[in-house]
Amino acid sequence: MPTPINVLYISISGNTRSFVEDLQEYAQQQHEIAAEQPLITLKEISEASPLADETAPYFAFVPTYLDGGNGIDNGVKELLTNVLGEYIAYHTNRKYCRGVVGSGNRNFNEQYCLTAKRYAHDFGFPVIGDYELRGMPADVKRIYATLQKIAAE
Repeated sequence: MPTPINVLYISISGNTRSFVEDLQEYAQQQHEIAAEQPLITLKEISEASPLADETAPYFAFVPTYLDGGNGIDNGVKELLTNVLGEYIAYHTNRKYCRGVVGSGNRNFNEQYCLTAKRYAHDFGFPVIGDYELRGMPADVKRIYATLQKIAAE
């Protein structure tokens, strides 16, 4: 059996949770077709989550919520997702993160997936994918393929 792909995520409005659950379901379907396809394990990070040391590679999924500034040239105030950043920053957790997937609303132009971009910059891992709001089935397939590829490296 292949090593599962670990996903840490934060979900404020339920969009990210919906997407990663769809991703987990798609992985299960692919695994049933071909046993070498890895499954997805999910770990939701919230205000109630205790800080813990990660010991295996994972991917982070983060939505974008901003309050104040445009995030480009006049500042940015992260809103609601800081707890995931704090979790990643805890002890050596950042070294296990293989990449971040961002979500957001394309109506916000340059701010689209800005939190994922900031995490990548601040923690030194790549943005490996993005999707809008709850994502579409094509996004699930595309991101699963990306996770598989990176996990196999």
